Amino acid sequence: MAYSHMLVGASTGPENLVIRRLAPSDLFNALARGTDDFVAMPSHAVFLCVIYPLLGIALIAMTLGNSMLPLAFPIAAGFALVGPLAAIGLYELSRRREAGLDSSTSHAFDVLHSPSLGAIVALGLLLMAIFLIWIAVADAIYVAYFGYHGPASVTQFIGDVFHTRAGWMLIMVGTAVGFLFAVLVLTISAISFPLLLDRDVGAAVAVLTSIRVVAMNPLTMALWGFIVAALLVLGSIPFFLGLTVVMPVLGHATWHLYRRAVEPDANPHPDYQPRERPRRFAADFPAALFPTRR
Repeated sequence: MAYSHMLVGASTGPENLVIRRLAPSDLFNALARGTDDFVAMPSHAVFLCVIYPLLGIALIAMTLGNSMLPLAFPIAAGFALVGPLAAIGLYELSRRREAGLDSSTSHAFDVLHSPSLGAIVALGLLLMAIFLIWIAVADAIYVAYFGYHGPASVTQFIGDVFHTRAGWMLIMVGTAVGFLFAVLVLTISAISFPLLLDRDVGAAVAVLTSIRVVAMNPLTMALWGFIVAALLVLGSIPFFLGLTVVMPVLGHATWHLYRRAVEPDANPHPDYQPRERPRRFAADFPAALFPTRR
């Protein structure tokens, strides 16, 4: 029963979620609203996202050994594959601010009280698995062109990549394969995590709904993917520090993009904190508030 709820949620199926057509103006509107959220909650965003660039620096430092050096760029680029999971707290803050709820720092962790927590964890593990597969594939591509021996030095590695035919083939093939991984993650996670925070739908329904959004709006979502990639590249210079601004803005913007892409639910998740919204029963209210369904 628990596994069923994790996959499909309470009752809403993907066919019951109304998908809207998106225009490029919707993307820029989402970015503007995401920027507004960041300005309104800068300390929260930095608190959540400062670990992201620091982790990137740490992982690249781990690859500075010559044998692991070829994986430095794939690891850095692959961070975009787990970005939707890294921004989960930002979606929650935007959700609370939109609903007029308290959006102080501690509420970023209200996802731990979400009815969809199991589905969120499952989808997060899927993204991590895709990230690890990407690293394995990137390593295999390098081995195919340069063999199993790592470069003798950073200088030799840079020279091999940019001044040999094998290096240019590595760049082209690696970029093409990385693009396919990015398209896959964009398709299954474009609005999945915000949807799971907003409704008790389950991981499978969230992924199918995200696929439906991309399928209905292929050009607009392709533009969104390009915008995300461009901003992440800019934010990675220098040393990933720009991500402390880029990640929060994109995270908040993703919430607003989801709100534009999927028709609002008449019965979204209640606030996750029982102490803020105590349970009441029908007997406590006038009968007029509970009309009999026909």
